[in-house]
Amino acid sequence: MTSFTVRVPASSANLGPGFDSLGISLGLFTTLRVTRQSRTKIVPMGPDLAQTPADESNYVYRCMQIAARRVGRELPPVRVEIQTDIPLARGLGSSAAALVAGLVAANVLLGEPLGQDELLDMAAREEGHADNVAPALLGGIAVATLDKVGTHFVRLSPPEHLGVTVLIPDFELSTSKARAVLPTEYSRADTVHALSHAALLAAALATGRLDLLRHAMQDYVHQIWRAPLVPGLSDVLEGAVEHGALGAALSGAGPAVLCFHDARHSTAGLHAFLGAVMRRNGLEGRILDLPIDLGGVLVS
Repeated sequence: MTSFTVRVPASSANLGPGFDSLGISLGLFTTLRVTRQSRTKIVPMGPDLAQTPADESNYVYRCMQIAARRVGRELPPVRVEIQTDIPLARGLGSSAAALVAGLVAANVLLGEPLGQDELLDMAAREEGHADNVAPALLGGIAVATLDKVGTHFVRLSPPEHLGVTVLIPDFELSTSKARAVLPTEYSRADTVHALSHAALLAAALATGRLDLLRHAMQDYVHQIWRAPLVPGLSDVLEGAVEHGALGAALSGAGPAVLCFHDARHSTAGLHAFLGAVMRRNGLEGRILDLPIDLGGVLVS
């Protein structure tokens, strides 16, 4: 295969209480076009990637090298064209998509010595958690844990009629900054709250109990601490269900916010509410209804 394409979807992690363990795949994509040639050339394409390195220090190519080292092989010289419509540093899994794309691209170049479970474990260990990389690789909804033994996961097909609306503000928030505000210890009450709500959320998504999402998505582990970094977040978390949402959560580390809705119903009222929240907080951004991606990474 002298040329191939790798396409990886965006993802939204945590979904409220599922901190570092639960994520969903969304219909925005990072795409690599990989072509064998005599010299390696990295080509970021489009304005969103204009400031990323156009050489072998590019994160995508460094991830390709991780896979090559894993199998003790050298990458052949290639041209790698990188495109994305996943906004960077917004909490929609742009780094996870780049990571998965790089690992998968290298695996294809080297004759696919790594299986899906190995790729997932490599990605989870590089990222430090599996909640973004699992849905990026597998599609759908993923519940995943990472321990010394490996990465363990269950992929769920989304409940029928589950829709996703995402508010994407026009400012960046780094994951490191969003993690820095989290406490190092939690009370027993907050721990029990997190465990019970994460379990309820996974069960509700597995069984299609859309009516439970507004209760299951409550979180005291990360959202209340990150709210000062995201103007309007508290307004959305408290008010979205009164305007057509089934539940709302900070998407990953933010600043994007995800709302689940019943896809059989109009999202006009929800869009109007989210737009009003942005205006009230002096923000600009986009409000998108996104499909849930079911395929995960695609090689063609």
